[in-house]
Amino acid sequence: MGTFRVGLSADFTRPDGSPAFPMFDLTPLNAADRISWDYVPVTDGRIAAEDMAGYDALILLGARFDAQSFPGDGKLSLIARFGVGFDSVDVAACTANDVALVTTPNGVRRPVAVAILTLILALAGKLMAKDRMTRKGPEGWAQRADHMGDGLIGSVLGSVGVGNIGAEMFRMASPLGMRFIAADPYADKDTAAELGIELVELDEVFRQADFVTVNCPLSPATEKLVNADRLAMMKPTAHLINTARGPIVDEAALIAALQSGQIAGAGIDVFEEEPSPADNPLYRMDNVIVTPHALCWTDQCFAGIGADDVAAVLAVSQGEVPVGIVNRGIADSPGWRGKLDRFRSG
Repeated sequence: MGTFRVGLSADFTRPDGSPAFPMFDLTPLNAADRISWDYVPVTDGRIAAEDMAGYDALILLGARFDAQSFPGDGKLSLIARFGVGFDSVDVAACTANDVALVTTPNGVRRPVAVAILTLILALAGKLMAKDRMTRKGPEGWAQRADHMGDGLIGSVLGSVGVGNIGAEMFRMASPLGMRFIAADPYADKDTAAELGIELVELDEVFRQADFVTVNCPLSPATEKLVNADRLAMMKPTAHLINTARGPIVDEAALIAALQSGQIAGAGIDVFEEEPSPADNPLYRMDNVIVTPHALCWTDQCFAGIGADDVAAVLAVSQGEVPVGIVNRGIADSPGWRGKLDRFRSG
């Protein structure tokens, strides 16, 4: 074969065309034989088929890639999603077009777990309230006794999901002296036992936990999994933390629960609509910490994610099966195997 062409979605660039994330090291692609890369336009938030013609692989940041995004030339073999979520990609269409979809669970495991712990500690310590009152000077300092934090020893940390990120969250929280519970029908019982996690029914997580954290993927089964009924099960002193995907939580129900004092507070990094509009009521609540789906974004996070995506591209360009395939059945597909054979022989 000739040159293996790699596209990067154009949301990796700033408006002036310069790289938005310089820690994403593309040196291995530049150094590889037979590989060339450039940016693919993002139009109205998605990748268009006509812009993908001629590409063998795509590294995708935040743009959507739907069933109409696949070019007709049949060359595309790999979509490497920058991160662990893949709700922006039509997975069934990938399989139908003999395209492997990979994500980067290793790159996000520790950064997202750190982000969750950041929100737990900030909410427990009333960090935002104390920051605001300190800036008022002596008047604010006089209010210190009105904003007593919550100790974590003996409190209950609950998780909806105990996979890659959930397990890392519990692992990192182990010195805090909390009790661990989780609900996950696919949980590895040995891992749960090793980490001291009691596996319970989903509703029990909401009833028992002082901090309910959402650590499951978005799917038809999990959309609005955190609804008014489950929020009503929570303790009035409990907090909800969502760093997974916004639509897993019924945002209107969460706003109502916070406004009524049904729950004590929330840490929200993801929203039903992104970017979330400026008039979102969550922005005006003193008992809520909000971040723009970016709390885990660090130089190390993006370097790790980028390295995993580049490794997947290099593997496929050499006819090898990459790590982190979402549509796992593709590995046995004659069409996709044929593409790998062509790259290997080239």
